[in-house]
Amino acid sequence: MSVPPTSSRQRAPLKGRRILVVEDEYFLADDIGNALRTLGAEIAGPVGHIEDAVEMLHDGGVLDAAVLDVNIRAAPIFPIARELRARHVPFVFTTGYDRISIGAEFQDVPLWEKPIDITAMADNLASLVGGQPG
Repeated sequence: MSVPPTSSRQRAPLKGRRILVVEDEYFLADDIGNALRTLGAEIAGPVGHIEDAVEMLHDGGVLDAAVLDVNIRAAPIFPIARELRARHVPFVFTTGYDRISIGAEFQDVPLWEKPIDITAMADNLASLVGGQPG
């Protein structure tokens, strides 16, 4: 009995995608980056400061998606989220709080409460990105 071949997109659904990771918890940021790399992504960051995230937004590189911690060193991530939305870049939020912490503006954005299931979150992000890179 033969197993049907899987496409490279199935094995690495984020291949060729550049994903911004904004997370101020070092080990979680590293785990998220590693999970996304396993799916084929190139990681922009991870960064743990809002200022660094702004630099990544304006570095001239294409961003295909993002993982955003809602609070970065007590600063809300919403200005970054607004810019990503204006660019039509899909993103997910991670947070230690519940959905009410993000307000009505972003109720449609997937929210992963900490401790997050990193593999499931990465798969969710891959499904949001879909299609071809860039």
